[in-house]
Amino acid sequence: MAEQNGNAENGAKRKRILTILAVVVLAIALIYGLYWALWGRYHITTEDAYVGGNVVAISPRVSGTVVTINAEDTDRVNAGDVLVQLDDTDARVALEKAKANLAQAVRQVRQLYDQAEQLKATVSLRQASYQQARRDYQRAEDLQKVRGISTQDYQHAQTSLQTARAGYLEAKSQLAASQAAVGDTTLASHPQVMQAKSQLRQAWLTLQRTRIVAPVSGYVAQRGVQVGQQVQPGNKLMAVVPLEQVWVDANYKETELTNVRIGQPVELTADLYGSDHTYHGTVAGLAAGTGNAFALLPAQNATGNWIKVVQRIPVRIQLQGDDLKDHPLRIGLSMEVTIDTENRDGDRLAQSPVSGSRFSTPVYQPDDSGAQALIDSIIAANRGDHDDASD
Repeated sequence: MAEQNGNAENGAKRKRILTILAVVVLAIALIYGLYWALWGRYHITTEDAYVGGNVVAISPRVSGTVVTINAEDTDRVNAGDVLVQLDDTDARVALEKAKANLAQAVRQVRQLYDQAEQLKATVSLRQASYQQARRDYQRAEDLQKVRGISTQDYQHAQTSLQTARAGYLEAKSQLAASQAAVGDTTLASHPQVMQAKSQLRQAWLTLQRTRIVAPVSGYVAQRGVQVGQQVQPGNKLMAVVPLEQVWVDANYKETELTNVRIGQPVELTADLYGSDHTYHGTVAGLAAGTGNAFALLPAQNATGNWIKVVQRIPVRIQLQGDDLKDHPLRIGLSMEVTIDTENRDGDRLAQSPVSGSRFSTPVYQPDDSGAQALIDSIIAANRGDHDDASD
């Protein structure tokens, strides 16, 4: 009897344990079901995500020797700040030569205009001489008919007419050639002066370009240039990273991207800050190919031993700028990304081209006001009393 009671108690105990386990399993299943129905099926998460951004290479536009370096790695610089100064001795010599060349061109062109004015007077003088010779010849011809003049005087009048006519035609030809050299131009717009102005402007720009400036605001990285180094156009001296322009590339499995659309909201956390701060952003777009397809050495799948591997496609995440002010990110940091795919009204791929520029800088826009002022002063100093209005 006692043994039967013990067995009954054990059976009841096992039944209670199984019941409790069943309830727990059902509760877990219910909780997971609710989780999947309300949150899990709309959200996809990956830790294969990294911060990306622009790494703006700093290169010289003219060759020269580095004499000053004004920035080091981790330094903050603003757009337009001078990062590297090249030796400008040769550039200054070239500028002085261009200034002298412009002054000489202005004086030579001024002589062309003066010569044209002188030839106008010469033509008028030769024309008057020619007309006088014609009248003298006409009188001599009339007198010769009545034998009122000697044959010698008649021939002299005829020769004088021919000489005056040739001199007049010669003067007209010289005037035409001189006017062709200055016609339809002013002193400042004459081709010789324009060429000299262009050479001076180029020399001025070369001098300005010995100062290598930051095209954008950001932080200096990868400085490799050294004082005394001879650099050429295209050499990378350092880089400037604008950390306000970073994004995140999240590499999702191809099987997870069925419901991902452009514009969907995204939440991100950085390993740098942990869960203390959550970043917010949106899906900017999906890459046009898998990471493997764009690799330096793509996989060759046309082999006998082939194993299917799930591919990953980069998804570009655009961050909200406010999140970066107090918690800045650095390029290459690891991120955990969660995309909310509940709203699926967006496009899978961009449907229209981007209007305008994504990134730009006004630093390299030519500001040659200094060169123009120098040109104007040289022309004014060497034009003398020449007046363009009279050309």
